[in-house]
Order: sequence, then structure tokens, then C-alpha cells
Amino acid sequence: MQLSSKSRHFDYLVVGAGFAGATFAAQMARLGKSVVVVERRSHIGGNAYDYYDGAGVLVHRYGPHIFHTNSEDVFDFLSQFTEWRDYEHRVLASVGGHLVPIPINLDTVNTLHGLSLAEGELEGYLASISEPRPSIRTSEDVIVSRVGRDLYEKMFQTYTRKQWGLDPSQLDASVAARIPVRFNRDDRYFSDAYQKMPLHGYTHMFENMLDHPLITLILSTDYRDVIRELAYADLIYSGPVDEYFNCRYGKLPYRSLRFKHESVAQEQFQSAPVINYPNEHNYTRITEFKYLTGQIHPKTSIVYEYPCDDGDPYYPVPRTENALLYKQYEALADVTPQVHFIGRLATYRYYNMDQVVAQALQLCAKLTGQSRSYLIRPRSAAGVAAVAG
Repeated sequence: MQLSSKSRHFDYLVVGAGFAGATFAAQMARLGKSVVVVERRSHIGGNAYDYYDGAGVLVHRYGPHIFHTNSEDVFDFLSQFTEWRDYEHRVLASVGGHLVPIPINLDTVNTLHGLSLAEGELEGYLASISEPRPSIRTSEDVIVSRVGRDLYEKMFQTYTRKQWGLDPSQLDASVAARIPVRFNRDDRYFSDAYQKMPLHGYTHMFENMLDHPLITLILSTDYRDVIRELAYADLIYSGPVDEYFNCRYGKLPYRSLRFKHESVAQEQFQSAPVINYPNEHNYTRITEFKYLTGQIHPKTSIVYEYPCDDGDPYYPVPRTENALLYKQYEALADVTPQVHFIGRLATYRYYNMDQVVAQALQLCAKLTGQSRSYLIRPRSAAGVAAVAG
């Protein structure tokens, strides 16, 4: 695409077309601001990008993305751009020849410990086998103080080592604190008020978000290659914050993933949407996408996930020394005029999708001087749909 700084002036240059960048662009365009979005990849949607594979099955290129939130504002904002299907995510873990629910619940403990506890008895039982810690500093502290050493070793320790390349004793407590323990038989992975999947996929939703006459989209382009050709007032950056500052203080550690996609000539491959493998195999989990999308198809498609150090940055590594390094970059970001940093990579935080949307909307409200500017129009009753699956 040929650009000229003399041809058009934009209110905002947005770097990245994932949840952070697309939310900001969509909201600002509907508030009358002109936006140019520059995306390094060849597609929109960031890591939530989905597409139909060679078998005709809708898959997530970068692993499963499950939308869940307790925020009515976030849900209503996104409902302007998609219909939804109801979906409650469930995950099993392969442990000792059993498939058990995760997060840990009553059935998990009864199966792995050969018990027949009732709902009212689980909390006391876990308290009896837990290892109290005087202070909770690491992920190991969180888990053993909740469920004891045996369940920690069977379900978390090796999985965490694979996922992060570190032992739970080396990771911040915040990693394990995200995973609840349930004292009943609730086997849902999330308990949020809104648990949905975009009816026609994430990419379709992003296409609707960026379909506006005030939004110009440039794909397959590094913003640094065209920034001199663009005239704009403010820069909205959603890439790695250390990369923006040319790694002045050194690289921030990120964990990456390698994906192995397969098409299978059968209607169903496994008994749950996701099965975790805490202790065997090099991969951490297998996802079967038709559970997520509700698609009816004679074939099915799966993906194996292999965590690694090299590759696109996915997860900021939550350790004290990394947080201190980020603070140096945050200080630079705070004094960089007319540049605003949003998203998981730019703020070096392990955000869920809804948290990224909320962060982008809050920035929109701040820049426009509105206390609440989430919604341009109310969500219609037809905004939610359910399909068989």
C-alpha cells in the first residue's frame, strides 16, 4: 500500500490489530476519530485469529481462545460486532490413567485419592492434607497450601515446568492464584457471568470491528517501516514494550508456543474440549475445536501445544526480577509523549481477553474525556444466539 504523509492526517496510529488495537480503533472511529491500524502479521485478530483449515473445520491458529467475562460493559461492547453461542469450557487432565476435571473439584480428589467424599467434606479433607506456608510468595506456595503435596505433584508441578520452563517454586504466586479449587462437582473451567463464543468466529468479529470508513488497515507491515510516511497525533502501541524502546535495558522474558495442527477423519477425537497432560508427553494439552465452535462436520481438527522459549511472545514470565525490569520500561513509557501502551505485551501483564478490551476502552474514555464511553449503541436482543453443538 502506498502511503503519503501529505495525503491524510490520522488522529491515531494503532500498532497491532489484536484485541487491544482493534478495540481502540473500533471505539475511536465510532466517536468520530480517524485511525490507521498497522499490523505486522498478514491477518487481523492477533492470537485470537481463526480460520477454516483444509478439512473445512474452524480452528484457532494460535491455540484455544475462550471468551469469558464478568464485565457487562465489555460484553455489550463486543456484542455490537458479533452474535454469540453459549459455551461453558471444560478441561480434563490425564493423571495416572484417569481423566479428571481441572480446576480441582470433588470428582478430581475422589478419583485420584480413591475416596467417596461428599460436597460438605472436601474442604476439610484438603485442609488436612495441605501444607500451610507462613507466607505465600510462589506458585508452589499457593498450591501446596491449598491442596497438599500429592495433588501438587500429580497435576501442577510438571505441567508448570513444561508451560513456563520453570518450577512453580520459581514463579510468582499470581500464576497459580488464577486457578480456583472447587469444593463441589462444578467442572466448568470458568465461573464468569458471561461465557460465550463468537457465533461466526473471532476473525468475523474483528472484521466487523475494523469495518468503518474512519479506519485504515495496513497488514503485513512493521509500523517502523511506514511511520515516517504517516501523519498522526497519538500512537497507540500494543506490541512488546521492550521492543518499542529497542531493548534499552535488555529483553523482557516471554514464553512462546509451538502448535501442531492435525485433521482427523472422524467426528470426535477426545472426550473433552481440552485435555491437559501434566506428566507425560512434551506437549501440555490437546484442543479439539469443534467443541468450542459448535460446528457440525464429519471430520474434526485438533492442536497440540508445545511451550518453548523461542518464537512469538505469548506470555510475560511472572517473576520478581522480570517485574523489576519491566518497571524500568514502564517509567520510560510514562514519560514518552503522545504514545500510549495497551495490551498484554505492551504492559507486560498476563491479561485475559476481556481485561485487554476493558483496558483499551478505558484509554478511549481517558483520551476523549468521558467517564464512560464503552457503548455507541445498545445491544439488541438478537445479539445472543445459540447453536447446536
